[in-house]
Amino acid sequence: MLRRTALLFLILCASASSASQYVHHELTVRLQVEDHSIEVEDQITIPADLVKPEMLFLLYGSLIPDGSCRVSESTKNVSVKPLRRQPQATDFGVDPEDSWLPEEIPVQLFSFHPPADHQGDFTFCMRYQGEIYHPIESLSEEYAKSFSVTPGIISPEGAFLAGSSLWIPWFNDGLITFNLTVDTPDSWGVVSQGDRTISDQKTRWESPNPVDETYLIAGKFHEYHRNAGAATAMVFLRSSDENLANKYLEATAQYLEMYRELLGPYPYKKFALIENFWETGYGMPSFTLLGPKVIRFPFILHSSYPHEILHNWWGNSVFVDYDQGNWCEGITVYFADHLIKEQRGQAVEYRRSSLSAYTDYVKEGNDFPLVEFRSRHDAATAAVGYNKAMMMYHMLRQDVGDELFIKVWQTFYRQNKFKKTTFDDIQSAFEQVTGQDYQDFFDQWTTRMGAPTLLMSHVESRGENGKYVLNFTLKQTQSGDPFRLNVPVATHLENQPVADMKTVEMHASEQKYELIFDSRPLRIDVDPQFDLFRKLHRNETPPSLSNIFGGEDVLILLPSSTEAKGGESLTGYKQLADAWGKEAVGDNEITELPSDRSVWIFGRNNRYFERVFDGISDYDAEIEQDGIRFNKTLLPFEDHAFVLSTRHPLNPDLTLVWLCADNPEAINGLARKLPHYGKYSYLAFEGQEPTNAHKGQWPVVNSPMSSPVASGAEILSDAIVSTLPKRKALAELPPVFSADRMMQDVAYLASEELEGRGFGSPGLDKAADYIEKNFRDAGLEVSIQSWQDVGGMKEKTATLKNIIGIIPGTNPKYKGQSVVISAHYDHLGWGWPPDQIREGNRGQIHPGAEDNASGISVLLELARTFGEILTPDRTVIFVAFTAEECGLRGSKHYVENMTDYPIDAVIGNINLDSVGRLGDRKLLILGASSASEWKHIAMGVGFVTGIQSETVTKELGSSDHVSFIRNGAPAIHIFGGPHEDYHRPTDTIDKIDPDGMVKAAMFAKEAALYLVEREEPLTFVPATQKEGDKPMHPKNGRKVGTGCMPDFSFSGQGMKIGAIAPGSPAENAGLQKDDVIILVGDMEVSNLQEYTNALKNYNPGDKAVFRYVRNGQEKEVELQFTSR
Repeated sequence: MLRRTALLFLILCASASSASQYVHHELTVRLQVEDHSIEVEDQITIPADLVKPEMLFLLYGSLIPDGSCRVSESTKNVSVKPLRRQPQATDFGVDPEDSWLPEEIPVQLFSFHPPADHQGDFTFCMRYQGEIYHPIESLSEEYAKSFSVTPGIISPEGAFLAGSSLWIPWFNDGLITFNLTVDTPDSWGVVSQGDRTISDQKTRWESPNPVDETYLIAGKFHEYHRNAGAATAMVFLRSSDENLANKYLEATAQYLEMYRELLGPYPYKKFALIENFWETGYGMPSFTLLGPKVIRFPFILHSSYPHEILHNWWGNSVFVDYDQGNWCEGITVYFADHLIKEQRGQAVEYRRSSLSAYTDYVKEGNDFPLVEFRSRHDAATAAVGYNKAMMMYHMLRQDVGDELFIKVWQTFYRQNKFKKTTFDDIQSAFEQVTGQDYQDFFDQWTTRMGAPTLLMSHVESRGENGKYVLNFTLKQTQSGDPFRLNVPVATHLENQPVADMKTVEMHASEQKYELIFDSRPLRIDVDPQFDLFRKLHRNETPPSLSNIFGGEDVLILLPSSTEAKGGESLTGYKQLADAWGKEAVGDNEITELPSDRSVWIFGRNNRYFERVFDGISDYDAEIEQDGIRFNKTLLPFEDHAFVLSTRHPLNPDLTLVWLCADNPEAINGLARKLPHYGKYSYLAFEGQEPTNAHKGQWPVVNSPMSSPVASGAEILSDAIVSTLPKRKALAELPPVFSADRMMQDVAYLASEELEGRGFGSPGLDKAADYIEKNFRDAGLEVSIQSWQDVGGMKEKTATLKNIIGIIPGTNPKYKGQSVVISAHYDHLGWGWPPDQIREGNRGQIHPGAEDNASGISVLLELARTFGEILTPDRTVIFVAFTAEECGLRGSKHYVENMTDYPIDAVIGNINLDSVGRLGDRKLLILGASSASEWKHIAMGVGFVTGIQSETVTKELGSSDHVSFIRNGAPAIHIFGGPHEDYHRPTDTIDKIDPDGMVKAAMFAKEAALYLVEREEPLTFVPATQKEGDKPMHPKNGRKVGTGCMPDFSFSGQGMKIGAIAPGSPAENAGLQKDDVIILVGDMEVSNLQEYTNALKNYNPGDKAVFRYVRNGQEKEVELQFTSR
C-alpha cells in the first residue's frame, strides 16, 4: 500500500499559447470493478490566464499516486504535495456561505508550483489510483420519492462517478472540457457527456463543449439507438427489452424536435437514457440516468423524461451560476411540466395546484427570495424555487405575448450557450427583445420574499348612456408594501359566448376600477385562470391532502368502537398513525373537534364521521350504505380504501380528512403513497397494494375572486353562457401518428368510388384490397378469412372477407396467445340492411366516413407504427372485419374459425368503431365491464397520454367487441360518441376530426402495448345478460326516432341524453341535454336497452308521454315520434 504522504509527480508535457478559456482533461481510465478501484492518467491543460504561481486542487481522499509513474527526460519535474489542512473557500474563490465542499466524501487538498519561467497554457500529466466505493443510501426527504444517492461508487453492479466524486482534479467551479477513454471489463459499456468516437473494449467520449463536471457511468448494457434529426437517440438498458427501448427512442425524437423548434438547435449530438442500478432521477448533459423502476413507470415518458431532456437547454448547456440563484428549475418546469399540461388542457389546474402548494407549505419562517434558491430539499424550497419561479415566467409570457416570449428564450439560449448565467441575463434578454425596462419586475419577483394576497369587493353595475358601467375594488391584504401587478379580469356578459378579458394595473394596497361594456355584465372573475403568482384564498382552492400534510399541528382521531365495519382494522389504523408520527387519540377522548388543528378522522365507525358527511354536501358526491358515489361513479366499500377531505367546520382555514380502509393489508401502502397525492381532494384505492382507482379535486365554491354583478337590488347571475377564451399551447408535441395519412385513408374508403362499402359490393372488395395492401406494406404477415354468406339489397350469395395482419410474438411462454386490434370496414352501401336505414335514405350512398372508415384508418396507422418498431412478447393481430352492420358476421366468423390463435387464448380485443367525430369530448370505452382491469388500463393510458376517457360498464351490443365477450374474451370498443349523422348519407369526410383520430390511435396504442407486455391474462367478467342468440339488428327493430342521443357513460337509473339532434321531436318537445328519461308511455326506463325496447312499441306519428329528471326534479312532456 502506498503511503498517502507520497509526492505526486507531474509530467510537464507542453507549453503553448492559450487556445481555450477552459481547463481541459485528457483522461485515460481503467476500472477494476471487483476491487471498487480506478486507475487514471490525466493530461491536464490549464489556460494561461488561470495559471498561478501556486496551483491548488482537490481530489478524492483515497486516490493516491502510482509508484510506477516516470518522468520524461525532456521535461521538468514538478512535484505535487498534499497539504495538511482543511480546504478553504478562499483557496478557490468561491462564496464561503455556500455548501461548496462535499461533506460526504474524504477530500485531499494538493498544491504545486508551475515553473517560474513558464508562459502560455500549462499542460502536465498525472497518474493516480485508488478505491471509490460509497454504499447507496436512501433519501428520507419528502420530495425524494424513494430515490437513493451516492457521491460515487465502483462495483460489480456498475459505476457512477460525477463531480461530487472528485475523481478528477478540481481547480475551481469554472467550466471544463474533456476527452475520456475507458478500459472496462468484458461486456461492459461506458457513457459520459459528449460524442462517442470509439466503442469496443475501450470506449472514448469526447466533450469539446464546456461542462461543469465529468461523469463516468458504466455497466453491462444492452444498447439501442435511432436517428433523431441531427442527434442520435440512445438507450442503455441493463436487460434486453427492445419494446421499452423503442418507447424511449420514440419519445426522445418527439421531444428533441419540439424543443428544437421552440428554443433552438439541440446542443449535443446524442441524448441517451441510461438505466441505473439503483433508483435515481438524474439529468446530465446529453443523457439522463433513471432507476430500473422509474423507467418502467409508463407515465414517466411524458412527465419526468421530457423534463430531463429539456435540461439540456436549461442547466446543462446554458449553465447556472448558483451563487446568484438557480433560475433554471422554474423555466424547465414551465417549458416541460406546465407545457405538457397545457397541451392536455390542464394548465389552469396545474397553476392552481402550484399556487396552492406555495400557500400550504411556505410560511413566514421558511420563505426566501428566488436569488437564494440553490436546490430543493423539502416542500417549501420546491414551492419557491420551482413553483414561484414558474409563475414568474408565466407572468412574463402574459406580459409580452407568446411570439415575443419564445423569441426572448431563443435569444437567451443563443447568447448564453455553454456559459454560466443568472437572473440578470434573463432580464437582459427580455429587455433586448422587447425594448422594455424589466428592472422593477425582476427586483420584485427575484429579490423580494412573499406573495401578494388579493380580495375583491364592492361589485356593482349601472346603465349609463346606453352602456353598462361595472365598478369593483381590489385590495392586497398581505403585510408589507403592495406588489405591482397586472391583474387579469374576466367579465361574463349577457348573451355573449366568450367572456371579456381585460388586464388592470394595480400598484396600491387598495384600488377602485371602472369598466364599460355594450352588453350587461353578469359575473366578474378576477384572475380566473391563475395567471398571477399570489397566495390563494382558502375558497379559491378546494380542500386537499396538501392542506393537512402541510399543517404544522395535526391530530388523528381513531375510532373507539371495537366494532369495525366491513374489513376495517382498528390495529391497522393505529399503525398508520404511528407510521406518520402524528398525535393520535380516540374519538371518545375529546368532546369537540379542536378548532385550531387540522384533523384526520379514521374509520366508518368514528364518532366524528358525520362532520365529513356534512362537509361534502356542496359537492357531487355521497356516502351511501355500501359505498361512495363520486359524480356518476359508485365504488363499494368492499376491498376499497377511501380518503375524503373537507373544510374544518369550526375553522375553514383548516381541513378535515376522513380515511377508511376495508383491507387492513392496504394500510402500509396508504402510509407510503398518500403524501404524494397532495393536490387531490378525494381518493379511492383498491386491493392490497393498494392501487389508485379514482381521484379528483372538488369544484371551487364561494370563491372571493368571483362575484355576480349587482345592479341595484338585482343580482344578475342567470343566463351566463360565456366561457373563458381558449388558449393555445406554447408548442405542440409532434405526433407519432400522421393525421394527414389517416385522412387519406378515410378519403379513399368514404369515396364515391367505393359506394358506401355495402354487403357483397365491388366497393367492399376494393376496401378489402386496400387494407390488405397496407397491411403488407406495414410488414405484417397477412392472411384472409373468406366464406360465403347471403345478404344485400338484392339478396344474393357473396364472398365475405376478414383481412388479418399478424406481428408474431417472440416469447414461447405465450405461444398461441394474442392481442387483437380490430375495426370493421363495411358500411350500408346504398341502404342495407333496411332496419338501419332512416326513412327516405334508401337508394342513397351512405359514405360511412365516421362509421367506420375512421376506425379502419386508425387500425392501419397502428399497423404501420407497430410493424416498424414492435417486437412483441405476445402475438399482435390486426383484423379488419366485414359485415358488422348486418349482425357482427365478420367478427363472429373470426372467433369461431381462428384456430392458430383461438378465442380462449385472446388476452384482449381492442375494437375501433366510429372514432372520427370526437371533438372536445372524452373517448368512450364500451365493454369495460368485460374485465376488471379495463378501467385501470384506461386510467393509466390517460395518465401517460393525457387523453381523457370514460369507461362504460353497461352492456351495450354495439360493435364487434361483443363477439369476443360472448365467447369469453375481454374486449372493449373505443368510441367517439353519438352524433346526428349516424347511419345517414351525411356521414361524410368533411365532418371528420383528424385530431380525434390521433387521440384514438394513441389510446389504442398504449392499451395494446400494456396487453402485449402484461404477464397474466385479464380477469374476464361474464356478462350478466347474454344477447348472443339474437341478431344484432333484428328485423323487428324500432321504427321511430326521437333525436335523443344517449350519454353512454351514464351509469345511473334511466337513459341520460348526451345530445339532441336539431329539429328533432325531442328538441320540439323541450327535452334538453343531461335530462334523464325514466318513463316512456307506461314502460319504465332504467337503462339504454330498456329505452330502446320501449321505442319498439311505437310507429311514426304516435305520441307518448316521456317522464324525465332535470336538476333533481321529475317532469313530463308529450313527444310525437317521427320515422327513424
